[in-house]
Amino acid sequence: MALARFVAKNAFRNKRRSVLTILSVGFSMLLLTIMMAVWHSFYIDQLGAKSALRLIVRPRASSYLMLSLPSYYEAKILAVPGVVNVTPCNLFSGLYENDKSENAFAQIGTDSHTFLKVHPDYEIAEDQTAAWQRDRAGAIVDSQLAKKYGWKPGDRIVVKGSVFPVNLELNIRGIFKAPIPTQAIIFDWQYVEEAVQQAKGRDNMFLVLADSPQSVSRVATTVDALFHNSTVPTKTETEKAFELDFISMLGNVKAFILGVCGAVLFTTLLVSANSMAMSIRERTREVAMLKTLGYPCRTILGMFVGEAITLSMTAGVLGSSTAYCLLYAIAHSAQGQLYGGVLKITPPTVVLVWLVSVLVGFLSAAIPSYRASRMSVVEGLRHIG
Repeated sequence: MALARFVAKNAFRNKRRSVLTILSVGFSMLLLTIMMAVWHSFYIDQLGAKSALRLIVRPRASSYLMLSLPSYYEAKILAVPGVVNVTPCNLFSGLYENDKSENAFAQIGTDSHTFLKVHPDYEIAEDQTAAWQRDRAGAIVDSQLAKKYGWKPGDRIVVKGSVFPVNLELNIRGIFKAPIPTQAIIFDWQYVEEAVQQAKGRDNMFLVLADSPQSVSRVATTVDALFHNSTVPTKTETEKAFELDFISMLGNVKAFILGVCGAVLFTTLLVSANSMAMSIRERTREVAMLKTLGYPCRTILGMFVGEAITLSMTAGVLGSSTAYCLLYAIAHSAQGQLYGGVLKITPPTVVLVWLVSVLVGFLSAAIPSYRASRMSVVEGLRHIG
């Protein structure tokens, strides 16, 4: 216990240098935590049990959903063995109030009678569902989006058309809660079809619900084979695969995240190693005195390595805690609710960051500590510096 207190006190011996080292390493750990949260969200997190049963059917030649599928595809897809339900999905891309980014949200046109059957994991009151299905101009809204604008059932909103020459005058009939916030308003696409002739008979994509995980791959293959020789061939994939395909449009995101993490670790190691080398060099004569008092080499080695790990671990806790608070603040802000709902710092991420902090501390102190512990008493006492 006495040795542990000695290590803790010496770690903060030079307070200015210790604080600067902790802040530098802590900022690096903050960036590392956020990058790992992004990686976990994009490439590891699943969208839920029901999401694993959902497939997205879209035009094979359109990664940006610029093309559309004939509406009669829906009936053919529904007839495929293993398919439970199908619903169309169309993006309206209108403006609410103005064109500022904080007022941007998804407007999805669908079939009000089949959408929630494909999304049984969406929580919504039955009476609100019935009210939506009875009202051609009705809409349901994501709970976080409704909270942002203070919307409630019975309110009326107007979404100005930017792609389609029609303004949506929608009655909010229900508030739904999705497993992952969607920041979307969902309405019946017939509203647009009745106003715009060109919108009839075409859909951006179809959402398909399979009967079991084992059927997912078979359904995807069968649907694509069904329309292989049609005028608009399809590409069928799971929701997670669709999400990753959409992310890939931004470029090589994996390489970017790995590059940032590598640069962070390299910089952190340099900062920590420089700080520990300076600290050990200044205490050369102290090492010699410890040896004359009978301290073995392994104890001296452990003391210096322990000091480095104490500093880096403190920085790791500070960095991960700050990252958590930052994402929490974003999640509860009006502009960042969608990102905050997706980007989450999980316990495994925090533990991994702390382990990286320990490793950085160990590596930064290992070589200078080993050299100091092997130094002879005479050499240490003669040292000037």
